[in-house]
Amino acid sequence: MLALLLAVLTKLSDTELVDRFKGGDQQAFSHIVRRYQDRVFGLCLRWLGERAMAEEVAQDVFVALYRSLARFRGESSLSTWIYRVAVNHCKNKRLYSSRRRRDRHEPLEGRQRDDAPQRELPATGPGTDARLERNQAQALVHEALEAISEEHRQVIVLRDIQDLDYHEIAEILDLPRGTVKSRLHRARTELARVLRNRIGKEDVKL
Repeated sequence: MLALLLAVLTKLSDTELVDRFKGGDQQAFSHIVRRYQDRVFGLCLRWLGERAMAEEVAQDVFVALYRSLARFRGESSLSTWIYRVAVNHCKNKRLYSSRRRRDRHEPLEGRQRDDAPQRELPATGPGTDARLERNQAQALVHEALEAISEEHRQVIVLRDIQDLDYHEIAEILDLPRGTVKSRLHRARTELARVLRNRIGKEDVKL
């Protein structure tokens, strides 16, 4: 019976899931969590840069959603609303963290913080070159995202990592669509500059 219920919920639209939750169906909310948890966690991880912090904030996002979903009026899509809640939680967390630990972030140059999580190194052996390069590229992009401004980071994460369209980003950030486009252009320029400086120091042989 439970398997049949889950199969039915899987086929329901976001709007139908919200309606069922408002009608008292707790399983509907559980399915909303399963539908969006990876996307929310991915956004939090890219925004905050620390897995433990991202997990904590993602959990807080769904707690907030549970408490407020009954008041959701459908003026935007559920996904837009969830992203907006996640963005606000991430911004608040970064602000809170920066006030307490001004120098917590790891710089692009210099040694890693003593209290920062260690970077994972891939296992050696056949076929690991591609994984090593992928891990290095991911670490490089993460560090570059940490180095750019908050407003530039948010549009990069939403557009280039979460792959949201301009209209949805404009709704999430409460900005005109034209502002989103111009900000994204400046953000990509800033990110490219940081990446060029980073790659130049490590990879260019004199």
